[in-house]
Amino acid sequence: MTRLLDLSRLVSRAGRPLTGVDRVEFAWLDHLLTLDAPLYGLVRSAFGYMLLDRHGCAVLRERILHGGWAAPDILSRLKRNMDPLRAGAEAELRQRALDRCLPPGLPRMLRNHLPKGVRYINLGHTNFTRRLIHALTSLDAQKAVLIHDTIPLDHPEYQRPGTVETFRSFLQRVGRHADLILCNSIQTETDLHRHLHHVPSTLVTPLGVDLAALGTAPDGPWRVPYFVTLGTIEPRKNHALLLDVWEKGVDADLLILGHRGWENHATFARLDARPHRVHELSGLTDPQVTALIAGAAGFLFPSLAEGYGLPPMEAAGLGVPVLCHNLPIYEETLRNIPVYADAGSIYLWHDTIQKMADDYRANRKQCLKYSPPTWAAHFKTALTRI
Repeated sequence: MTRLLDLSRLVSRAGRPLTGVDRVEFAWLDHLLTLDAPLYGLVRSAFGYMLLDRHGCAVLRERILHGGWAAPDILSRLKRNMDPLRAGAEAELRQRALDRCLPPGLPRMLRNHLPKGVRYINLGHTNFTRRLIHALTSLDAQKAVLIHDTIPLDHPEYQRPGTVETFRSFLQRVGRHADLILCNSIQTETDLHRHLHHVPSTLVTPLGVDLAALGTAPDGPWRVPYFVTLGTIEPRKNHALLLDVWEKGVDADLLILGHRGWENHATFARLDARPHRVHELSGLTDPQVTALIAGAAGFLFPSLAEGYGLPPMEAAGLGVPVLCHNLPIYEETLRNIPVYADAGSIYLWHDTIQKMADDYRANRKQCLKYSPPTWAAHFKTALTRI
């Protein structure tokens, strides 16, 4: 069985910290490289398409893990304002590629190297274009697409300009042309049926939760007990609620782990004002993040919308008490593990956080035992159909 894994998202984000969606694409790359089956990778670059064989896929994996991308080449420099790390990644992969082509040559390139009936896998909500669909159809390829969520359609108020229509078009193409839709949760599968008139065959396969090895927590001015929240600082993640809570006074520190996103100027201004006992940290390694979470009095996640929401699951897997907004997805994935509090109640969040801090000081920190979903179970389910 020959598989073609779309790696366009990973390459486009070369050198940047992996987001949740990036981690899923990487987990598939990592796992498929362990199987004794033909594997190819497809990358849509700034100049066309590249086809990687197993060796090229392995090089990509190593670069993502350890860095060391090549310097941008002459061709990369022709693309103005291109991120240098992405330019270097594409330059190196052009050298490693089994073949590459301009966009019109995609059908021929795939026919020259791939057998009929190849299994194409798209995990990143990107590159499932009409051009690619036409090229895959000419190979009688089975097309499997993982849908992480339908947040752009359900909560357009949290999206960048243009994102909603782009995602709507993508989802409609998936509905018309995918042979199989992988869903990370029952909630996502239900949401698909709300948005698509025709839904292809679906398979619910929860994503694995990676618990990174504990590293050494970075030093800083915060004191014990402290609380942690993790995620891009953007409106949907609702960091504003936590800043409101700390304005009212909490006898503990707050560590905000994550880089700044978009259209969140009011929150950025509040952070720039250096609120008392609030610390913003970005650029940490996974082991550092894990160490900070493991030592926290609690993990706070007031996000207003999530498709799967890995951070609270990771925290619960480390035995850390979790306080989160009462989203349906957590009733499915975490059940009775977290303390739930409506994000509309600043006072409830304040009082709950203060109690968690007091419990920590009194050595009453409690968290129900939680065994997170595993990648082994995810792949065992997904690869029965792909």
